[in-house]
Amino acid sequence: MSQEVRVRFAPSPTGPLHMGGVRTALYNYLFARRHGGKMILRIEDTDSQRFVPGAEEYIIESLKWCGIEIDEGVGVGGPHAPYRQSERKEIYLKYAKQLVEAGWAYYAFDTAEELDVLRKDAEAAGQTFAYNYTVREKLPTSLSLSKEEVEERIARGDIWVVRFKMPENEVVEMDDLIRGHVKVNTSTLDDKVLYKSADALPTYHLANIVDDHLMEISHVIRGEEWLPSLPLHYLLYRAFGWQDSQPQFAHLPLLLKPTGGGKLSKRDGDKMGFPVFPLFWTSPTGETAHGYREDGYFAEAFVNMLALLGWNPGTEQEIFSMQELIDNFSLDRVSKSGARFQPDKAKWFNAQYMHHKSDEELAELYQPILRENGVETTDELAGKAAGIMKERATFIGDLWDLTSYFFVAPTTYDEKQTKKYWKGENPARLKELREVLASIDDFSKENTEAVVGAWIAEKEYGMGQIMNTLRLALVGAGKGPGMYDVTAFIGKEECLKRIDYILENLKPIE
Repeated sequence: MSQEVRVRFAPSPTGPLHMGGVRTALYNYLFARRHGGKMILRIEDTDSQRFVPGAEEYIIESLKWCGIEIDEGVGVGGPHAPYRQSERKEIYLKYAKQLVEAGWAYYAFDTAEELDVLRKDAEAAGQTFAYNYTVREKLPTSLSLSKEEVEERIARGDIWVVRFKMPENEVVEMDDLIRGHVKVNTSTLDDKVLYKSADALPTYHLANIVDDHLMEISHVIRGEEWLPSLPLHYLLYRAFGWQDSQPQFAHLPLLLKPTGGGKLSKRDGDKMGFPVFPLFWTSPTGETAHGYREDGYFAEAFVNMLALLGWNPGTEQEIFSMQELIDNFSLDRVSKSGARFQPDKAKWFNAQYMHHKSDEELAELYQPILRENGVETTDELAGKAAGIMKERATFIGDLWDLTSYFFVAPTTYDEKQTKKYWKGENPARLKELREVLASIDDFSKENTEAVVGAWIAEKEYGMGQIMNTLRLALVGAGKGPGMYDVTAFIGKEECLKRIDYILENLKPIE
């Protein structure tokens, strides 16, 4: 691309960042990195009524956890600072007035009561009320009032808004990098509010157009919920005379419920037991929501999963590092239709990343869990235990149940396994096996397996009966890896101690 790629992620701090918002940020980031461009974080906090304390910090921490790096913006700075819209509010009034003076917008002084009368009249006539060319000159606006009266109303402090003067019966033609060529007739559109005197703040429509222009944004990649606003945004660029520098647009598909019907929501997550936010969230009123990080997901697995919800690499490959996503990402492979979220697939991704982690990585993650359970051990042993069982785990939190017997001797025994194996000749044969194990000097996995295997063959005992009885003694249940992985890990002394304990404390089943 000849033009420098500059994209922005511009969330509103109205609550926790939904995973759909994270995906929007991710696609912007991948696109920027793919084309050697810049990623900007802008906080669009002009809606003071919906502002939630802590939400901005949550957004920044979420992006950081996901590995989405910000080149300019809130928390980073840059040549177009400030990057919070509430800190730029003196900018927008100038541009709102510019549109009024050019005839592209007008002042409106109407009240909620006046609009309610018109709404009821429309309903009585079987019509849908729209604030557009049919009503704007019937209301107290700068289109129906004299210039002097408008100035007098503003001077005395009347509440007013600036509305865009939507052209009548004009076809707006637009291009979207995902959805192609789109046409809309302006007669179907409202005169949207651009600026409100009550709080001296712009609405999204004015602020994002002005800021995208001033921040030299080249591509606007955002959710499809903004597609209905595209005609207005096109017309605003025309009204300002900024067509030559207008960004290209791409509207991403929705993330859908697991059932496929409708947009994925927190309620779906609560109902089906999965998070829809990247991090755990506590609202100012104490309401909480689960997060992928706290639920045990790896950031890279979460990002990998999200990337494939709406984007198809064109191959069978499913596991991508961030760099591989950057190298392969393109907007022309983003789907137009919604992407259905599958909770089990999210778990599958996490399991894949678990299985590919080294013992050293696993040790660092597993040690806090071991300490919580009163186990102090070396990183080498923590990593070794996790490494042996990682193929059976989906989350780090699964490892304690899978490996606790490596560190803590059983004192109780699984009832089903006890009834099956702690009877008949098995206790006596375990006692024999104890003497065999006691005689082994080289207690490595391979040597122990060879010695015990030879003894079983010589005695003509059943391999399954002997091994499962030994498993009961060492593990306490019918789970775990191969028995020689266990014997080698816990060592000779501990093996003998555990066998002695079960022989002394568990009465054989008659």
